[in-house]
Amino acid sequence: MSRYTITAALPYTNGPVHIGHLAGVYVPADIYARFLRQKGNDVAFVCGSDEHGVPITLKAKKEGITPQEVVDKYHAIIKKSFQDFGITFDNYSRTSAPIHHETASEFFKELYENGKFIEKVDEQLYDAEADQFLADRFVIGTCPKCGNEESYGDQCENCGTSHNGTDLINPKSAITGNVPSLKQTKHWFLPLDKYEPWLREWIVEGHKNDWKSNVLGQVKSWLDDGLRPRAVTRDLDWGIPVPLEGGEGKVLYVWFDAPIGYISSTKEWATETGKDWELYWKDKGTKLVHFIGKDNIVFHCIIFPAMLKAQGEYILPENVPANEFLNLEGAKISTSKNWAVWLHEYLEDFPEKQDVLRYALTANAPETKDNDFTWKDFQTRNNSELVAIFGNFINRVVVLTNKYYNGQVPVAGDFSQVDEETLEKLKEYPGIITNSVERYRFREATSELMNVARLGNKYLADEEPWKQIKGNPERVQTIMNVAVQIATALSVLSEPFLPFTSTKLKGILNIGLSEVENSWEDVASKRVLLPSGHQIGKAELLFAKIEDAEIQVQLDKLEATKLANENASKVIEPQKEIIEFEDFTKLDIRIGTILEAEKVPKTKKLLKLKVDVGIDTRTIVSGIAESFKPADIIGQQVSILVNLAPRKIRGVESQGMILMTDTTDGKLAFVAPEREVKNGESVS
Repeated sequence: MSRYTITAALPYTNGPVHIGHLAGVYVPADIYARFLRQKGNDVAFVCGSDEHGVPITLKAKKEGITPQEVVDKYHAIIKKSFQDFGITFDNYSRTSAPIHHETASEFFKELYENGKFIEKVDEQLYDAEADQFLADRFVIGTCPKCGNEESYGDQCENCGTSHNGTDLINPKSAITGNVPSLKQTKHWFLPLDKYEPWLREWIVEGHKNDWKSNVLGQVKSWLDDGLRPRAVTRDLDWGIPVPLEGGEGKVLYVWFDAPIGYISSTKEWATETGKDWELYWKDKGTKLVHFIGKDNIVFHCIIFPAMLKAQGEYILPENVPANEFLNLEGAKISTSKNWAVWLHEYLEDFPEKQDVLRYALTANAPETKDNDFTWKDFQTRNNSELVAIFGNFINRVVVLTNKYYNGQVPVAGDFSQVDEETLEKLKEYPGIITNSVERYRFREATSELMNVARLGNKYLADEEPWKQIKGNPERVQTIMNVAVQIATALSVLSEPFLPFTSTKLKGILNIGLSEVENSWEDVASKRVLLPSGHQIGKAELLFAKIEDAEIQVQLDKLEATKLANENASKVIEPQKEIIEFEDFTKLDIRIGTILEAEKVPKTKKLLKLKVDVGIDTRTIVSGIAESFKPADIIGQQVSILVNLAPRKIRGVESQGMILMTDTTDGKLAFVAPEREVKNGESVS
């Protein structure tokens, strides 16, 4: 048995958890933790809410509440979402907890007292109107590396580069929009440059064969650019106060305080369970693994290891299997734009379908490159794979066992060559899946799990027990015995990936309600996992088909979000040049009624209209075909500029212009009277 400390990136409590977080961090971390526990290892799987930092204060300003109210609200939502989704943290804490404040303060003071910091006064960006230094996300500007014009002061979300606010080109205050000035202030710095040779040897050389290429590439890029001292304090009023004389009005930098949250969460768990927390952070026999997204690589592979190295007693991560980003329907997931699938909303819309999302996200995980989540792919994964392959096999086995043997596992006779080959192949899968999981290839592991179900389906399809039952009943007993063994193996091997399904399948097979229980090692070594005579339960559907209408609801929700974002981002045109009153009086706007309407051939937007404007009936060409069907607007009264000079459009002379306006859903609407009036009446 080995000991593991597994950490999952602390989610910011400025919003709920979305599918990007799940695919990048929490699902793979949970698969790994469940797998290790199932193999008999000693595991501490810790996480917690990251409740400090500028995003919290910005959210508080936006919502008109205090930062504490923000973190309390979202901590509760996030924690419940994780619980309902089946993420098996041994402890989920929060960085506002007293034990975290104590742990982070002690860690800081220890480094300070041992001379690990540099204290210096330098110039920081300052907003005079707000009377505030612009730390981190309080400032926005152009990234000096990639040119992204909306980079934050601590990190560019476009290229992942971490930097200081003073590095930005054309910085602006996120509070007032003002151009900031420079003002002197004192801070404490961790001299990362002193750790550069050690970091290069430890990571680039020591882990070049076992760490992911995206992690090694980003670390090497940082090291090649040269490390500089990094401030570990900030001029803010929200966070952990700097525990030193002269630190008044300053707090610990959130990326100094946050990773210490892993340690304080472990302490909290150890206190509640009677464990020794130091074994999980200071014992050389413990393996530390960080699950993060690619935007956190620098903090977990450079800054936090440098902190641990400076302290001197802590173990270092064995691996940091960072994932890339997950997009949504072709666009980048954005909390601020509400372009996301939120976990708590998913659980409301798809109750008891936690495993469907786990499977879809893992099968399409952004392990080596950014990937795209689409609702159609989600539906296909469920209907064509979980239902048609996994669920179909289990249903066949259970239905036939109940039909032929009243639910009792039949006694096997002589095994044919096909039986032997099938059972030997089954024994290989625990090793195959283990190999994938231990290399953090969860997509590959999930695919291999599904291959076990495919093995079972092929076996039944080839042996056709339903055709042999009358003529060769003894042979069918052996076939169904083998099929039951495959189903039992699936109940064991699916637990890390599809935990709710595993539990349900064990219930159907009456495993856990009896003395029958199997491990990965049993699946790899035993021919009989469920003995003859064992009574199984009745058939239940493991997975239900997801209909088009359910998916359309989700697509409509995203379309509404897209339109809302487009409307919010529309730029109001500036006022046109001044005209005289006499110019305005030249406009002759009349009420008219549409008598005829038809599409202009070979165009998408144009309708040809016959309109009675009171003084005559005239032809008008209008670009409204995408908002209205011709038949729907016959009899519609409209406002028309009648003295506009005629103009030929697609060969048709248009003798006026219909006045229109935009609606909130991006369509056009007529400027029309509230009640019917006489054609030809003037609009003034």
